[in-house]
Order: sequence, then structure tokens, then C-alpha cells
Amino acid sequence: MGFPLPDFAQHSALEGESQTIRAILQIRELLIQGAFKPGERIREVPLAARLSVSRTPLRLALDRLAHEGLLERRPKGGFVAREFTVEDILDAIDLRGVLEGTAARWAAERLRSPEEVQPLTKYIDDAEQLIRMPMPGVDLIRQYMEINARFHACFLALAKSPILAHSMKQVLALPFASPNAFVFAETESEERREILLISNSHHAAIADAIIHREGTRAEAVAREHSRVVRRVVVLALKEQRFGQIPGGSLIKLPKVS
Repeated sequence: MGFPLPDFAQHSALEGESQTIRAILQIRELLIQGAFKPGERIREVPLAARLSVSRTPLRLALDRLAHEGLLERRPKGGFVAREFTVEDILDAIDLRGVLEGTAARWAAERLRSPEEVQPLTKYIDDAEQLIRMPMPGVDLIRQYMEINARFHACFLALAKSPILAHSMKQVLALPFASPNAFVFAETESEERREILLISNSHHAAIADAIIHREGTRAEAVAREHSRVVRRVVVLALKEQRFGQIPGGSLIKLPKVS
């Protein structure tokens, strides 16, 4: 039988966990922003000083990020920034589509009352109004990303499956697997409003299928919705615009013959 930790020990443990979480978030952001090149060794001493954390929480953070797949362990110890291929990206997007399709089907099958879907319909209406408002592209993208993220999190929660939520968290740890990846890729496109309207129409179809408890239809639409991201990322590859996608600096582009 264990004994409760003294107050000072509990405080120390909580402080260590807080530092680890903060370090994970900060290092992930540095990776996404391109602060480290693919294959670059992560040097612990300068990084600890940069993040103002001690070595133990930093090592725990690096280990967690290696588990997520953003870092790789070196054979002789330490970590390097991972390099991703285009196939890695497309596989991650496809896997997210499978998981979100399952989430949509379970949401429809496990729906207790139509009121549970009200947040989804609100996000759809908010997005529709936003897309049709005249505003600079950057502002449109920023606000749409917030609504889009909430919509996807909401219907994942409606699946009522902690196991599925955990699996999705693992996939979304890869920045280019995010539902918002296509939004970044389309920031400067003249057709961005049309792309966003198509995306929002998919949201409306998913919500409608869930409301009517049509699990198979909900799954099919959610999986097709993920294909939008896939098509836009492939287009970004052809046009050499990966720098606009979070984590794009970690992607190894195929050599042009």
C-alpha cells in the first residue's frame, strides 16, 4: 500500500509535469515552424536554456514527441527531427479519414437525442456566415480554422469512445494530418472561399446523417471529407507550396528528374 506524498513532494511532481507539458508544446511548435531541419540533432543543453526548463522534463518531453512520431531516437542516444515523405503525409491523412469516418458512424449510432447535434449545426452556420463575409484572406483563414477545429472535435466527442479519441490524438500529433492542413495550403488561393464552402457543405451532410442516425452515410461523407485535404495537399506538392503547411519543412520532396 502506497503512502501519500508530502506536500512539497506533490508540488515538485506537479511542477515537473507542468514543465514537461510546456516543453512538449513548445518543441512541437518549433518543429512545426521549421526551427529544426529533418535529421538535425536536438541538442538538449541549449534547448533547455531556450525553453527555460530543466533537463529531466525536457528529456521526458523529447521522449513523448518521439512516441508521437515527430522525433526519432539516435542509435547512440539523443533525438533528431524526423523526416517525412509525401507517402507519410498521404497515409496520415487517409488514416485520419478512416478514424473520422468511424467517429461519424458511431456518433449516428450512439446519438441519444437530436439536441446533442446542436453544437455541430451552430458551427456550420457560423462558418457559412464567415465565408461569405468580405475580409482579408488571412483573417478568414484564422477564424475558419477555429470553427473547423471545434466542429471536428465536437463530432469526435459524439462518438463517445475514449479509445477512438486516443487514436485520433496520435494521428493529429502529425501537423499535416490536421483537418486544418488544407486551409493553410489554400491561404493565397483565389478559390479559397469555394474550397471552404465545399468543406462546410460536407460538415452539413455529416451533421444531417448523424441527426437521422444514418451511420453508413455519415461514415462515407466523413471519409470523403478527408479527401479534400488529400487533394489540396497533392496540389500543394505539385506547386511546391509545402512551406505554407504546418510542419512542411520536415517533408522530403521527391527529386525532380
